[in-house]
Amino acid sequence: MAGLLDRTRPLPAGTESGATRLERAVSVALACLGQRAPESRQGGVAVLCQPQDAFAMRAAAARAAGRFLDLQYYVWRGDLTGRLLAREVLAAADRGVAVRMLLDDVYALGHERAIAALDAHPNITVKLFNGTRWHRFGRWGYALEIAFGGWHLNRRMHNKAWIADGRLAIVGGRNIANEYFGQKAEGMVNFRDLDLVLAGRPANQATAVFDRFWASPLARPASELSPATEARGGLERLRVTLEETVRDPAAAAMLAPLAEPPLRHLRRGLTPVAEGAVRVVADNPEKARRGLGARKRARAAGGIAAEMAEALRTARREVLLISPYFVPGRAGLALLQEMAARGVRISVVTNALAATDVVAVHGGYMKYRRPLLRAGVTIHELKPGPGPDPASLLGSRGGAALHTKALVVDGLLAFVGSFNLDPRSATLNTEMGAFVQNPAVARAVAEEHARLSDSDLSWRLALEEERIAWHDRGPDGSPRRLYREPGASTRRKLIAWLARILPVEEQL
Repeated sequence: MAGLLDRTRPLPAGTESGATRLERAVSVALACLGQRAPESRQGGVAVLCQPQDAFAMRAAAARAAGRFLDLQYYVWRGDLTGRLLAREVLAAADRGVAVRMLLDDVYALGHERAIAALDAHPNITVKLFNGTRWHRFGRWGYALEIAFGGWHLNRRMHNKAWIADGRLAIVGGRNIANEYFGQKAEGMVNFRDLDLVLAGRPANQATAVFDRFWASPLARPASELSPATEARGGLERLRVTLEETVRDPAAAAMLAPLAEPPLRHLRRGLTPVAEGAVRVVADNPEKARRGLGARKRARAAGGIAAEMAEALRTARREVLLISPYFVPGRAGLALLQEMAARGVRISVVTNALAATDVVAVHGGYMKYRRPLLRAGVTIHELKPGPGPDPASLLGSRGGAALHTKALVVDGLLAFVGSFNLDPRSATLNTEMGAFVQNPAVARAVAEEHARLSDSDLSWRLALEEERIAWHDRGPDGSPRRLYREPGASTRRKLIAWLARILPVEEQL
């Protein structure tokens, strides 16, 4: 296992003693922003809509880092994207950068050898969140522990953060896997997600969130949960595997933007923000603790769900919501109805039944559609891409068309993060994200809402004599309407119907 990470160590050879390459790049970018808005020299924000930019920013941050990388993810797959970014992380560690990786235990199952190999590096420490005692037996062990009362394992760390030198953080909805970075599998033609880059002081808040989770008793060293033999030999084998990845033709296109000096594109996309305009919010890691009273304690503690509700209550004119899984619950429905009644325009984009990868969640959402439409809420459901039906009941397979979680309030306040508007995010999983009080950032997120809600990508729902109609344009461009869940197979409709009538909403 890697030793303790010393963040006061000297910088790697070849780095100026005063600052790392990343620190200098961020300082220069903020200074340029300060020439336009002197009060904004301390921080900037960029919205990452394009998957290629999201990949390049993470890789460039790893290449420019000189002190530490803090990486916190729900999913990190061993596909092309996962291997390329692991290669960047390993290269940073080889330069002397201290790396801390905090991964959710469920999606670490099956990757024990790679995790043990990384953890064997002297500059890398890996921890797993809410790990199962039977981890060494893989998914069967996880299932058995659940069967024998380990229902605390249903509570997962859904956070996503990539933090470099405490001066640049990337937070949002993207996991580390192909579909999040433009390497789309069949059936994911419309796949969309969103990140925020936080530069300067706002990045410190993301570091504070990471430190809180890293110090939690629920974050246990990977070596305690899945001890592996010959770990150092495994590290050398992993190096070979990661280096072979760059020979993949698709890897060349992903790595091409990195030919530029690290983070040059940061200056092009960064928006200056005033002091205090950014708030990184997150649940307490204790939300995931076992015990019958854990959910009540999470609710009492408030957390990100309370922050989201408070942001909605401030709306006076307009609220734009994007959530792949949208189950507002009775309290959320009442809040949206009250807002609509006082004249707030509300527009929601979520997945259609044919596009979602967790069909049961759509079943929970279906019961809220008519009350919302009656209240005047506009609902858009994103269409699926062509390809096989990845329908599942409660387990995500990463096949949803939409994965973005965001909101905009009155064209001034934007939120991007990991929080879905559903009971699982509110009461079971830990979540994080960032609020930004800035009209330019809000406008960028609003533009993504407008793009997603266009009739080429989404159906707009309407209530016609209590019958739901799905509106879009036909192949000839003429308006059309459908009166049954469009594009959804009989199997999907059956699963959604079962989820709608069964008492499973709290798990959705």
